[in-house]
Amino acid sequence: MAIDDIAVARTVAGLRQAVGGWRAKGERVGLVPTMGALHRGHLALVEAARGQCERVVASLFVNPKQFGPREDFAAYPRDEAADLAKFREAGVDLVFAPSVEEMYPPGLAINIRVAGISEVLEGAHRPGHFDGVATVVAKLLLQCLPDAAFFGEKDYQQLMVVRRLVRDLDIPVRIEGVPTVREPDGLALSSRNVYLSLEERRVAPRLYRVLNDTAAVLRERPDAAVPALAGGISALDGAGFVTDYLELRDAADLSPMMTLDRPARLLAAARLGRTRLIDNIAVMRG
Repeated sequence: MAIDDIAVARTVAGLRQAVGGWRAKGERVGLVPTMGALHRGHLALVEAARGQCERVVASLFVNPKQFGPREDFAAYPRDEAADLAKFREAGVDLVFAPSVEEMYPPGLAINIRVAGISEVLEGAHRPGHFDGVATVVAKLLLQCLPDAAFFGEKDYQQLMVVRRLVRDLDIPVRIEGVPTVREPDGLALSSRNVYLSLEERRVAPRLYRVLNDTAAVLRERPDAAVPALAGGISALDGAGFVTDYLELRDAADLSPMMTLDRPARLLAAARLGRTRLIDNIAVMRG
């Protein structure tokens, strides 16, 4: 079906029919998985997909399996009409917007767990979250079978989990990471930023500044990871955050690092009021 001149598939069969038609013409297909509440970060994924593929499918599905029992599934921002308008303007060819019942039929017995890499950082603070991510992403990739799928580096651990999922299950899809899109003051774009009060929005960019300040200390003193991270946490707490973690991890496998001796990622999660912010930056020895 079409809504205001953008094609929308509500079923897996409809999705596969559209993709099959493009495949018959030899056209490459890119997939942009989203939960809606679109911002410029999502649209950057669409732009990257359009740069590599003749056709772009965007999914629009708030996945209940990746929300914990005390998390914001019911309150998560939803505005399908606005999201469809943004997808249309960005040049998306088809939006896959299934119901929960279409994605998870009654009696569904599968749950995918990517051991190890999904159990640290976000996985430790949100048990089961990455099981939900891995399950829905595996289904989306197999439902669409795109040439490439596009994920933001802002959710860096998620990107690593998806890459491991695709590698281990031999799913023939290329996973592309797209750099984080930020506000002019450095705050990483997130659908949950709408939860911030005016005062919290003023404080929120401090998370990105602390990441950069910590990275600068590490580049100057590569063996000083412990005091550098402790100093960063202290700075976040002093700014009004409640810090879940600030850690230095290997950029390839997210293993812990005590010395900046290879490409790394600084990853942080912290709360301001009821809003939980995550962010990360790449760090290399200077």
